[in-house]
Amino acid sequence: MGFLKGTLTFSRWRVAGDLQSPFPDFFDGQLKKYAFQELGAGADEKSLGWTSLENILDTRFEQANYAVGNYLLFCLRIDRKAVPPALLRVRMLEGEQKALRETGRTRLSKDTRQKLKDRLQEDLLKKAYPVPSFHEILWSPSQKWLLLGSLSQKVFQDFEDLFKISFRLSLRPFLPWDPSFLDAPTARKIGSLSKGFMLEPEKPQEKQADACFLGREFLTWLWFKSEERNGRIAIPGKDDVEAHFLRRIVLESGAGEYSETVVCQGLHADLREGKAALREGKRVREARIELKRDSQDWEFTFKADPFQFQSMRLPASAGEDEEEADREGRILERIYTVEGATKTMDELFDFFLHRRLSAEWTSEEIPKLKKWLRL
Repeated sequence: MGFLKGTLTFSRWRVAGDLQSPFPDFFDGQLKKYAFQELGAGADEKSLGWTSLENILDTRFEQANYAVGNYLLFCLRIDRKAVPPALLRVRMLEGEQKALRETGRTRLSKDTRQKLKDRLQEDLLKKAYPVPSFHEILWSPSQKWLLLGSLSQKVFQDFEDLFKISFRLSLRPFLPWDPSFLDAPTARKIGSLSKGFMLEPEKPQEKQADACFLGREFLTWLWFKSEERNGRIAIPGKDDVEAHFLRRIVLESGAGEYSETVVCQGLHADLREGKAALREGKRVREARIELKRDSQDWEFTFKADPFQFQSMRLPASAGEDEEEADREGRILERIYTVEGATKTMDELFDFFLHRRLSAEWTSEEIPKLKKWLRL
């Protein structure tokens, strides 16, 4: 369980709406009302609901130990039944041959085949065992943010729907360029940006429908910054941060079937092909990063487009060696450490965005980037 022990993978969300009052009582009641229930013997394909994080079988929350300080820790359980396509195909062939023998026909109509397929699908689902999945949740109601232990779009949809029904609140993926959470002048400036980044001049005709390209620009810029001063990055008004790109970088250009991807990996790779890909117009989509600040260090894979963290390794002292009696202190230490990593990446992005929207981007930053690429 990542929020309790081990590495963490999570997506970040903003929570919109007003909390019901009194919120502790409301939350407790709704958590139990929408707790997980086992799938029955019917043909239902999915069941989902909340469970305890520390005991995934506890759907009554008898210990009510989900509150830790000002945070809430619980779990989303989703059970799904699925029929293997190969099994359904075999049963269809058997069913079609049987129907042809019984009717004396040489072929079945499209409508008859569909009804046969639906019946077989239903029968097989009744016999199938549900496969459970568990997704941790860390929620700060006072700060209106939430972390979900999943990067799956399929899970996102189920989670958003259940969360809204349960707590009468809406969720929005955390994206630092989301205009809903920026001041109007900054949002307008971002809206006027085009794809020109390092090598190409700004081309108004290439403006994006949204600002998601900023995630890849940020991660590409961060790679450059990590090598500018041997890893040390001076954030204006903040203490220095140290960042190193490790072992694996994924670069990409285009989208969908037209996308082109380059993967650079290896313990001793000098990533020259990555820089060659940058010169061809690709941008960094994800990378393994070591981040250091003060006495703390983290290692994680950062996904630029959705601003998500995968396989985050926390500092060794982050609450794993404490005595069980100090449960709350141990968990809070891990939470604060996770917050330290996300806050640092947010501050690095703010630094990047300030530079990207300033006149110094063209006059100072781009020349440095070109020199880094040895153009």
